[in-house]
Amino acid sequence: MSKIEYRYIGKNTERMEAKEIVTGKTIYLDDFKMKDMLYVKALKCPYPSAKIKKIDISKAEAYPGVANVMYYGNMPEICKNWGLNMPPLVPVLHDYGCYVGDAVALVAAEDPNIAERALDLIEIEYEQRTPVFDIKKAIRPDAPKVHPKAFPRGNIVWPVVPFVGEDMMMHLKRGDVDKAFEECDFVDESEADYNSLGSPAAMEPPITVFKYDSSHNRMKAWATTQTPHGYRLNAMILQDGMPNDTTVFNVGGGFGNKAPMATPTQYAAIMAVANPGRPCKVCLTKSEQLTAFDVRIGMYMKIKIGLKDGYVHAVKGDVYLNCGAYNSCGQWQMGVGLGEAQIALGKCKNWDLDGKMVFTNHVMTGPVRGFGGQEIKCAMMPVVMRLVRKAGLDPVDFIAKNFAQTGDGWYWRNKLWYECREQDYAPVTYSTAKRFGWKDKWKGWMKPTKVVGNKAYGVGVSCHGNADVGEDDCVAYVRLDPFQGCAYIHTDVAEQGCGQRSNLRKIVAEVMDMEIEKVYVVEENTENSGYGQGPAGSRGTITSVTAVTRAAEDARRQLLEEAAKKLHASPEDLDTHDSMIFYRHRPEKRWRWNEVVPFAYQAHGIGKYYHDYTKSNYCIYFAEVEVDLETGEAKLVDVAVGSDVGQVIDPATLEMQFQGGFGAAAADTGLMEENVLDKRNGRLLTGNLIDYKWRPFNAFPPMDIVIEESLPEVSRWKAVGLGEISGAPGPAAMMMAISNAIGVDYCEYPASREGILKALGKL
Repeated sequence: MSKIEYRYIGKNTERMEAKEIVTGKTIYLDDFKMKDMLYVKALKCPYPSAKIKKIDISKAEAYPGVANVMYYGNMPEICKNWGLNMPPLVPVLHDYGCYVGDAVALVAAEDPNIAERALDLIEIEYEQRTPVFDIKKAIRPDAPKVHPKAFPRGNIVWPVVPFVGEDMMMHLKRGDVDKAFEECDFVDESEADYNSLGSPAAMEPPITVFKYDSSHNRMKAWATTQTPHGYRLNAMILQDGMPNDTTVFNVGGGFGNKAPMATPTQYAAIMAVANPGRPCKVCLTKSEQLTAFDVRIGMYMKIKIGLKDGYVHAVKGDVYLNCGAYNSCGQWQMGVGLGEAQIALGKCKNWDLDGKMVFTNHVMTGPVRGFGGQEIKCAMMPVVMRLVRKAGLDPVDFIAKNFAQTGDGWYWRNKLWYECREQDYAPVTYSTAKRFGWKDKWKGWMKPTKVVGNKAYGVGVSCHGNADVGEDDCVAYVRLDPFQGCAYIHTDVAEQGCGQRSNLRKIVAEVMDMEIEKVYVVEENTENSGYGQGPAGSRGTITSVTAVTRAAEDARRQLLEEAAKKLHASPEDLDTHDSMIFYRHRPEKRWRWNEVVPFAYQAHGIGKYYHDYTKSNYCIYFAEVEVDLETGEAKLVDVAVGSDVGQVIDPATLEMQFQGGFGAAAADTGLMEENVLDKRNGRLLTGNLIDYKWRPFNAFPPMDIVIEESLPEVSRWKAVGLGEISGAPGPAAMMMAISNAIGVDYCEYPASREGILKALGKL
């Protein structure tokens, strides 16, 4: 199918918020001031596991400027059933601490400095308990219990409850696994993990403001969330159904990590109930964001995989998700991860993977881009590739043959079966391999590409795909104002620095064939927009774009039908261009919109999208790594990343998504990003952006980007998108590259000098 030349789609256009962002004029939530605001700070437990024996808040309460001090013993009555985790069975404030940084008391004061000083006046006595940090130890029957009251059966989360009406897949079972293993040519049975527990650390820290209306028993919330409706829904679940409306300003980065924001949300909301009518604000510092806020989940598995005729034929095992102390969406992440495993190994029809969520005394975990799939596949793919090595296969050929294609299928997170449609990513796999120079660099398994002095170079490859591109229903509204000749978009999409809202303007301008400068996106809040999950899970291109497209089409239809009455024509005889209406057969005669519709008329278009998990996106990732055989240092020296995204909506945004796949706990968890835990005292040692290792701009390797546009029939624009997955296959590709460079099987996230030297037998 030949490409269509569009007016805006497929071309770069100026982002509507760009000038304000780069000139510092953009309003973020921390800039937002409200009358009578109180500032909330949390007293943090200094131990990873401790019982509170005694607490005295009297001095803090008496400190000038302090409005309230809250702890487990004096919370407002309606807050006593509020919780953390999913299911939310852990009280927000409890008589124990379960990680270093766990809140044991809250102070609300007229000024944040007053709140900080009041925290120092709280007298508290602890009884330390034995913590458990390692997920392998946490699953033992005799392991110390992280939440002995809420989960007395142990650290494996039970019960697992439906998430907002959807029963999540925790156990994937397909085919006859035992029989399939008997038919396999090669079998590998081992343990694998991915436990760097990285921090995405968005530039703007998590901030929440809650104001309680006691007369109507309702909350008003302001938050730095990337998913306003999802945030609102999560807050209601954690707050025992307390209704709320949420407003969002510009968000300074999300990286999947600013969705529920459970702890700052609950802290602000409790204090709002204690102070009706007064807005209560929680603003985390950068250190708190890194050490006491949601990090990436860990994953550990005991897994057995079988290969037959070059295809994965059977997979069996137990998969354990490290929740840390809390996790508000772990079962959702497990369901998505199990679904994505089937996409990567799309020809396999025999599965038995049993997923479990496990508490440890590590800082809480939560949503991060990659959302279950990155963690499962970073653990699983190195095991798969060991089998590919045993079979003597080229890994590129293996990926091209095994990734799901049209006619294959998967069970998704909701336990329903979906048959894959319009999908073949083999062509972009091979074209990206060619751009990377795979045939020249690949010398075979466990063989370096080259050795220069004490530097050995190796190459690796991995892939990723996610059916959450069709995730969840959503609704959008488009309002046409004929008097001004402009359009307004009401959407669930919050601006988090990636330009999604600007791209939605392009969609409406394209449908209406109008000047893009006359399309406006209404400030996001849950009161004036239709429901949706916003820019999360790679879903924006198919879901939000489709909903906005249909809303614009509906508004256009209404406008032409109304104009047809005055012009004594059928709507099919009319068209519109740049806010003017004309007869198709006489385009020289034109009327402004307001000249052919009644006074004060506006068209209100509604567009709906219904979830569809029959299509996945795709990313193939090639990495070349240099390893110093004397010091063990590993450096990324070349990268090629490719995808078939369907129709490109905005080239610059797409390129930025590829480039953004390095940091924020994505690809660089392969070589540098991790939270370092001191297991002697349970403290994270990476509480700033010096100790938490990020890749600086001057350390970016050369990067080739391959984009293909196969134009599948998934929407009017035939666009699939890329989204969060651009960095997800990177860590596994880097592990393969290191193994080939040093000639020894190696997998440790992130790679360390000590680990590489140990693998080489030098330590």
